Formats: sequence, structure tokens, C-alpha cells
Amino acid sequence: MTDLELSGRVALVTGGSRGIGAATVLALAKAGADVAFTFERNGEKAGEIAAEVTALGRRAIAMQVDSGDPDAVMAAVDRTVAELGRIDILVNNAGVGTGGPFGEVTVESFDRLFSIHARAPFFATQAAVKHMSEGGRIISIGTNMATRVAGPGLSLYVTSKSALGGMTRALARELGPLGITINTVDPGSTDTDMNPADGPMAPSQMGLNALGRFGAAEDIAAAVVHLAGPGGRSITGTSILVDSGFNA
Repeated sequence: MTDLELSGRVALVTGGSRGIGAATVLALAKAGADVAFTFERNGEKAGEIAAEVTALGRRAIAMQVDSGDPDAVMAAVDRTVAELGRIDILVNNAGVGTGGPFGEVTVESFDRLFSIHARAPFFATQAAVKHMSEGGRIISIGTNMATRVAGPGLSLYVTSKSALGGMTRALARELGPLGITINTVDPGSTDTDMNPADGPMAPSQMGLNALGRFGAAEDIAAAVVHLAGPGGRSITGTSILVDSGFNA
């Protein structure tokens, strides 16, 4: 593997201004890709990430998008192609972390999480595939709790994120003949501002991990880069755990 294994490729990362998304944007750029990414609110932080990409000698586009609006996400795909000339890699990363008792889940919160975690990735993928040639890559960021939930209060989050696994398996059969792979990366406890390694819930999470520690956003990004590169050409229709052994 070389540092420029993605040279000449163009990627779009949804939710790319912080946490796993930002780490993924930078990792793809370091591997040689030009990168477009979406953000919802923090334009200043998005500008900083875009500047880091351009400092690496790559092209960058930062787009303010509501990740729950499929039309806006599809428009981001089209803008990526219009301004960067193509799209080879789509990373469906945008997500929100929320929890609470099952009995308190509202229709509004249900619709919001499914719009971000399932509907928008589905239609972003549909839009991206129209522009992809053989060798295209679709990668979604799911959750390790799609296969094991160790505590209460996560029913809505896990249900919405688990939809990505179903989409991945189903679309592998449709996209395979086109030479396009699709996979899900399922992080475990990862040190981000949404779930900091020094937060109040961290000790209990560490106790469930085989390695006894949180992962870093860069660990997830490294898995994405592998799937996006030559080494991922025969991996499709599966979910890859990057969870410090939570599911061991």
C-alpha cells in the first residue's frame, strides 16, 4: 500500500467536519483523493478541515447540508461531480447519537433518526451510483451495536443504524455486476466529542471492550481507506467491526 493509493479518485463524505467524518476526510486526502464533504452547522470547523485537505495538495469542497434531507444530500452528490469531475467513493457517515427509554421514543425522533441514518444514505447511494464506473466504492458508517447491545436506552439509535447493514447486503447483489463494492464499517466506542473517552459513560464502555480502551477516529478512517483502495476490491456486502473487541 502506498500513501497515494487513491490518487486521481474523488470522494464524498457526509458529516465530514468533525469526529470520524473529519478523520475520514483527511485520511482519504492523505491517500491521494480529492474530497468533498458535508457539514450541518459549524462552518468554521468545516473551513479548517477543507484547508487541511488543500494543504495536502488535494481539492476540497465543504457543503452545508441537512443530513436528514435526501434531496439536499443527493444535490451534494451532483455538486461533487460538477465541481470535481467525478465521484468514485461515497462515505455515508453523517449521524446523530441519541438515547433514552424505549417508552419515551416519539414519532418525531424516530423519523429524524431514520431520515439521517437510513433514508439519506439510501438515496445518496442511488445518486452516486449513477455517476460511478467500475471500481466505485460505497462505504457506510454503522455501529457495532447492530449485532450486540450491552445496555438499555439505545433502541432507536440501534434500529436506525442497523438499516445500513441490510442496505449493504442487498445492494451488494445489485452493484456487484457493475464492479462497485458496498460495505459497512461498524465502530465501537470511539473517542469523539459525541462520546469522549473521558466522559461519564466511558468507564462502563471500556469494561466491555477486549482491549479495555476507546478507539480513535483515525482507526475508523483507516478501515474506510482500505475499503476504498485496491485492497478492498474483493470485499463487498459485509460489515467490518472496528470496536476494540466489544463483540469478541
